[in-house]
Amino acid sequence: MFWRGVWGYLPANIVQGVVGLLTILIFTRLLSAEDFGRYALAFSVMSLAHVAAFTWLEAAMARFWAAQKPDEMSSHFASVWRTLAIIILAFAPIAALALWMWPVEAPLKLAVAAGLAGVPVRCAAKIAQERFRAAGEVGPAARLDIWTTAGGFAIGVAFALAGAGGAAPLLGLALAPLAALPFILPGEIKQTRDGQVEPGRLRSYAAYGFPLSASLALALALASTDRFLLAAFLDEATVGAYHAAYSLANRTLDVIFIWLGAAGGPALIMALERGGQGALRAAAREQASVFVLIALPAAVGLALVAQPMAEVMIGEDLRTAAASVTPWIAAGAFLAGMTTYYFHQAFTLGRRTGWLLAAMAIPALANLILCLILIPIMGLTGAAAATALSFGVAVFASIALGGRVQPLPFPAEALLRCGAAALLMAAVVSVLPDLGGLAELILKAGAGAATYAVATLMLNAAGVRDHGARLLRHPRLSFLRAAP
Repeated sequence: MFWRGVWGYLPANIVQGVVGLLTILIFTRLLSAEDFGRYALAFSVMSLAHVAAFTWLEAAMARFWAAQKPDEMSSHFASVWRTLAIIILAFAPIAALALWMWPVEAPLKLAVAAGLAGVPVRCAAKIAQERFRAAGEVGPAARLDIWTTAGGFAIGVAFALAGAGGAAPLLGLALAPLAALPFILPGEIKQTRDGQVEPGRLRSYAAYGFPLSASLALALALASTDRFLLAAFLDEATVGAYHAAYSLANRTLDVIFIWLGAAGGPALIMALERGGQGALRAAAREQASVFVLIALPAAVGLALVAQPMAEVMIGEDLRTAAASVTPWIAAGAFLAGMTTYYFHQAFTLGRRTGWLLAAMAIPALANLILCLILIPIMGLTGAAAATALSFGVAVFASIALGGRVQPLPFPAEALLRCGAAALLMAAVVSVLPDLGGLAELILKAGAGAATYAVATLMLNAAGVRDHGARLLRHPRLSFLRAAP
């Protein structure tokens, strides 16, 4: 199931990666530094509101679908979807009142309003997507992802050209899933027809999902505190530069982890539910190794080409500051991805998400303290360093507490072998000339990728030669094995 998902979700994640880069390339040029900073702040508010109100239902659909018996499925759907409708009825007036009372400037308030308006719509689309993933329906899940990503970007660009300022990207994020709902919602709602909203079921979903939502809120706070403190200590233009660097580095790594996690999470649940602890350990060991194999060189590579990538991708007003903090953000993004998409699986698999809340409270507090100490001293670099160090704390906290709930294998051998290959890649890239701009980016990225590929093959890092042999045995690639 894992590898079917990996290849099935690949097109969607290629689209996510391309759109992520285009978002930086286009919006840092169409929007002023201040408007880009407002977009960053509004995006953080939108994400926190989404997690606080709705994520527990998305998590319930993802985690409990595989455990349902055939005669229970309709009540599972009814409990999730009808509860969503009730929450939306409460969320809309509360969000509107809070926004009306918030004493901020009108452009920022408009951007936040655009983000909050799209939260219920995005949740409905996400619940459907989680059901697709849990059921192994890779095609529908991938198509929905492609549309919301590419469509949201195109709509956002149109609003930016029309002068919507910092609200433009968020309007795209709201309207793209809204356009998809007529095509996916009827089929999902149909499955609730014979079901009942069962209070006991909802209590178990809430007991599982609320701590998960709270932990994700802490993770978002960990990733967002720096922006609000930068705005308080410095200005919105600095927030814009920071968010540009964060989007460039973190989004690149996040796309990789989302791609692998979309296949990995459901596969681990299926392995545990239907194969037991032995099947889970084997699946988890393989997944962790693949995460390291792909994400570690991406993080190291981003740090190595921070300057030429910023020159190519980021608008002139933001690029110098953004390039200076990209290595810190890349390191934090790798640690965050391993924490969220691998080590945190221990809590969801064991259905002990209260421990997950504790695992995220520790780094969130560490991030607040480090930001308050480092931002006044180091400015932009202090914010990036504080976040990276905090995600390092998150890794250790998750391993320590997750081991009490559902021990998962630590990918020590993959880290050693892939780390050695990444060090060799860094050594090669460091001696290449600084040509500047696109030429330097192509030269260093190409040489680094080739070096890492050769090194991993020689070391068989993360079992890459074994994975390659498995790929060649795939029926669709039989022509590669044909005799000359």
